Amino acid sequence: MKHNCEQDSMELSFPATEVEASVGIAKLRNQLTAHGLPAARADDVKIALAEAINNVVEHAYAGMPPETVRINCMMCRETLEVRIEDTGHPMPGLKPPDGKPPVIGNIRQDLPEGGFGWFLIHQLASKIKYERHKGYNRLSLWFDFPKSA
Repeated sequence: MKHNCEQDSMELSFPATEVEASVGIAKLRNQLTAHGLPAARADDVKIALAEAINNVVEHAYAGMPPETVRINCMMCRETLEVRIEDTGHPMPGLKPPDGKPPVIGNIRQDLPEGGFGWFLIHQLASKIKYERHKGYNRLSLWFDFPKSA
C-alpha cells in the first residue's frame, strides 16, 4: 500500500507568512483535484490545512523570523495523508489541542474571535498525529474519501 501512495505524492514549500500560506494552500488544493481527489473533499482538506498552517504562521513562529513550511501529500486508494513540517516552536504539551469548540454565549459581542480552528481540523480529518523531532514539528492529517461503488 505504501508503494501506491508514493506514486501519488505531492510536495510544496513556502515561507510561513499569511500571503504565501494562502497561495500555497490554494495551489495544493488544485493539485489534489488534478490527482483525482473529489472536489468536495479537496475543499475540506483546504479548510483544515488553512487552519493548521495559520497556526504555524501565528504560533509556531511567534516572536521569531518565519522559516519554510513544507507540505507532503500522499494519496492512497481511499485516503490522503498530509504532513506539515516546520521548525517553529513546538506545540504546547507536545500534542495538538483536543478540538473542543469554545463555549458560545447568547450575546453577540461575547462571541470568541478564535478557537474554532482545531475544532474544524478534528471534524474534517479522520486522524491527527503530531511529532516533535530534532527541532522539527510534523503534523500529519489523514482524510478518508471512500470511492463510491
